[in-house]
Amino acid sequence: MSLFLIVALPFFGALLPGLMNSAGRQACAGVTFTVSLAAFIGLLTNLPAVMAGELVTARVDWIPALGLNFTLMLDGLGFFFALLILGIGLLIIAYARSYLAREDNMGEFFTYLLLFQGAMVGIVLSDNILLLLVFWELTSLSSFLLIGYWKHLPEGRQGARMALTVTGMGGLAMIGGMLILGQIAGSYDLSVILQNRELIQASPLYLPALILILLGCFTKSAQFPFHFWLPHAMAAPTPVSAYLHSATMVKAGIFLMARMWPVLSGTPEWFVIVTTAGLITMVLGAVIALFKHDLKAVLAFSTVSHLGLITMLLGTGTAFGAMAAMFHILNHATFKAALFMSAGIIDHETHTRDIRRLGGLRHLMPITFTIASLAALSMAGIPPLNGFLSKEMMLEETYHTVLFQSHWFVPALAVFGSLFSAAYCFRLIGHTFLGKVRDDYPAKPHDPGAGLWLPPAILVVLVVVIGLAPFLAEPFVKMVTASVLGDVAEVPTAYFKIWHGLVPALYMSIIATIGGLILLAIYKPSLRLWESTPRPEAKVIFEGLVESIATAAKGFTHNLHNGAFSRYGAIMILTVIVAGYYAWTTGTVGAATRVMQPVTPVVFAGWLMLTATVVGMVFLHRNRLLCLILIGIAGLMVSVGFVFFSAPDLAMTQITVEVVTIILLLLALNFLPNHTPIESTVMRRARDSAVAVAGGLATMAMAYHFLMREAITTPISEFHLANSYKGGGGTNVVNVILVDFRGFDTFGEIIVLGIAALLIYALTETLLSGPVRARLLNRKPDQPRAGDMHPMMMVVLTRVMMPVVMMVGFYIFLRGHNEPGGGFIAGLVVSIGVVMQYMASGFSWASARLRYPYHGVIGAGVLAAGLTGIGSWFVGKPFLTSDFTYVRIPPFEKFELATAALFDVGVFLAVVGAVMLSLESFSRLARRAHVPETEHPMDIDPSRDDPPEPSEPTAKEGA
Repeated sequence: MSLFLIVALPFFGALLPGLMNSAGRQACAGVTFTVSLAAFIGLLTNLPAVMAGELVTARVDWIPALGLNFTLMLDGLGFFFALLILGIGLLIIAYARSYLAREDNMGEFFTYLLLFQGAMVGIVLSDNILLLLVFWELTSLSSFLLIGYWKHLPEGRQGARMALTVTGMGGLAMIGGMLILGQIAGSYDLSVILQNRELIQASPLYLPALILILLGCFTKSAQFPFHFWLPHAMAAPTPVSAYLHSATMVKAGIFLMARMWPVLSGTPEWFVIVTTAGLITMVLGAVIALFKHDLKAVLAFSTVSHLGLITMLLGTGTAFGAMAAMFHILNHATFKAALFMSAGIIDHETHTRDIRRLGGLRHLMPITFTIASLAALSMAGIPPLNGFLSKEMMLEETYHTVLFQSHWFVPALAVFGSLFSAAYCFRLIGHTFLGKVRDDYPAKPHDPGAGLWLPPAILVVLVVVIGLAPFLAEPFVKMVTASVLGDVAEVPTAYFKIWHGLVPALYMSIIATIGGLILLAIYKPSLRLWESTPRPEAKVIFEGLVESIATAAKGFTHNLHNGAFSRYGAIMILTVIVAGYYAWTTGTVGAATRVMQPVTPVVFAGWLMLTATVVGMVFLHRNRLLCLILIGIAGLMVSVGFVFFSAPDLAMTQITVEVVTIILLLLALNFLPNHTPIESTVMRRARDSAVAVAGGLATMAMAYHFLMREAITTPISEFHLANSYKGGGGTNVVNVILVDFRGFDTFGEIIVLGIAALLIYALTETLLSGPVRARLLNRKPDQPRAGDMHPMMMVVLTRVMMPVVMMVGFYIFLRGHNEPGGGFIAGLVVSIGVVMQYMASGFSWASARLRYPYHGVIGAGVLAAGLTGIGSWFVGKPFLTSDFTYVRIPPFEKFELATAALFDVGVFLAVVGAVMLSLESFSRLARRAHVPETEHPMDIDPSRDDPPEPSEPTAKEGA
């Protein structure tokens, strides 16, 4: 039969199922089966010529000016893959006839299936790379329709989109690689390109072409890091999954690597890229498969693993590796299609694919048990089944493969992957079919009719026959291998047999099998370890990536200014980092001139605690209360650091700020949920984390650079130290800087602090007069409140503390100019004393005794600081220039009077007013939110002498 007709039959036949749909399910499946059977028979008519080593071709000029010709060729490799596509396709059609439900549109399903089948046949028979690319993209489109066939399932639609996106993007990359390859060879015909190995590998464009082509192959064949789309494609109906995973779609990438093997392999770049990707995919897929509970998920990840195995064999670049790859493709197609169809049978009869809900099915479904067990044992590499033969060849090849100058790296990973492969196969058999019969199956299990079990049974017969008599498959596999190798190498003379003697591959196989059994025996603790281990979720990463790309496509300008403060911060940080990096690389940096100070155990312990707190805050920040506690701990540790570096002013400020802010934040948390909802995507969190880490590293590098080198100029701190007393009249340099040298900065800061408090007040007013008011009025406490909301001990303690706190605050204020202290710290200390009254006796009680409006206190503070600064104008000095003198008033000793003290009074008042206005705003919200108001400062009314009557009779009275 003509190659044109073989390719065209599925496409023309795709019109028939839809037309026959109204005639019934049998007619619809019958015409589909007939079309595929005709193409299959037509392919077999070319078998004698192919076995004789002839190249069957067909050619029609299409667009000669572009080099796009409808050119087909059939050699051993093309025949092999077309045989799998059409042969297994026939079994899938027969299986789907019985599998699909009556409500499923069978005509639509078989139309998609034939379109997909035609595209796959077109790929393997194309002799023109441009024509191949057309069919390549057709497979992506038709597989999208098949995977998303059940449109009512969100996971089906999502899996279809994911497959189309990943394979489509890979296809775009492959188009570029193929065009480069055609330009190097001077022709777009594969038969010409395959004859120009030396020319292509000598070209400087070889590496770009190789990478782009491999991107297309890796995405289509689900190689790491593009492996994630294939397991999500299992949302398709089981016939589709069986077809995709065994003979089509994912094998397209494998086919193209085998097709291009004569011209692309044999270089270090090919060896490292392909072998490494295959090894990683093989191991990763096997490990993940073991811990999946969905039967189809286990099989999907096992497909990923075995595709990695085949890719690794092709990557070795040896003739034996290529032959082992071809043999395993054949074996994998037989046992994997059988296993997927068996999983479909189980799902069809029990209404579940969850292994945890199965077990004991060997008694209820003996036919399915036999089919699935033989196929799974073959996949595990157990003799005398066909999977054992190709696994032995794979292990033999890896034993002689040296990667990264290591003789054990490849064989060790191959054994590791084979071990997990054996383990998930044993689990599939043991946890699904063995054990006792259960009484809680979703549906009563039983073997189905022959329409479901006969197609996989035919494949299992091949599994057994090839395993027992590998010499039957040997000539065919070597013929296919010869097509792969071309003129590059001779076909190995190795014989296909079960026993090769006591060779390393046998010992490696035994280790993998025994290890798989051991791993199955310890499956439960292994599962707990796996589930407790944090790991990236490829689906989440992919969705975040797609969302990011889609968002970026809406317009750079629109997204640049979208109100997200985190984005503004990220842009700013990255800009500073880039500018700093440019300055660092283009400037001149001298060698370090200082020696690093020794790290004492105390310092290291403090750093370790601070680091642990910060790291814990990053991972636990969604728990608001816990995050607040960690923030407080971090602040206290910073205070300890200030003490260690002899900065008592900073330490006192840090401690008081921490106490006040923690109290205020605790009050604010009263109106918020316990946990912060997850609103940002994984990609956004990853972006923010990366920016934060980059910014932290850059800051650390800058600090390290300056600390390890002497300053180029005299630091300004020496001026402050030299002029603190004679210029500002104080020996506490920090306070003099705040109220004198940098007084203007402090003046601006207290204004900002006051504005922030006023904004909180204004926001509260808005909430109480807007839609939130109704929600606050209807807000019920989530949990019952404590019976002692204002306990006597706390009330008494805070009353005693209040005068003491006021006295301490007054003392800190007065000593601040010469000793650690000052108006800012004093204001925070006094605020803590007042806040404690609110906490002890309640908002209502404390607010009722409010003598001064906090707005006025803030205004008085800013006004006092401003008037102090203006006062210097009257003596011809700049704004906020301070003056001081010493006076003696008997019987006191001589003491200092400084205008800076008046400025510090303004700081004190602004701090107290801002803190208390914020607290009062929260109290107004609480009073609207059904927080009980108390008339008395304690839970017990001191004006009552007699206890209240009990609301219910006691047990004694009832008796």
